[in-house]
Amino acid sequence: MANIKSQKKRNITNEKRRLRNKGVRSELKTRTKAARAAITTGDENAPELIVVAQKRLAKAGRKGVVHKNQAARRVSRLMKAANKANAEG
Repeated sequence: MANIKSQKKRNITNEKRRLRNKGVRSELKTRTKAARAAITTGDENAPELIVVAQKRLAKAGRKGVVHKNQAARRVSRLMKAANKANAEG
């Protein structure tokens, strides 16, 4: 454990942010999974799920929860899957 007051505060802040980021990352996985499932099953509300997943990924990228390039890559892959499904059916 740290002896310096500023480092003690930093440790507390880091723990709060870690827990918040953990929840955000979990939500990202849930939203992406739901969107992908809707794409594969051909669900009629798939576009809405895709938009929500895109928004959450973009926000997480802006806030630094995930790297902005990782967020962009995930959105790109999601859209690639959606476009492929639309082209097939």
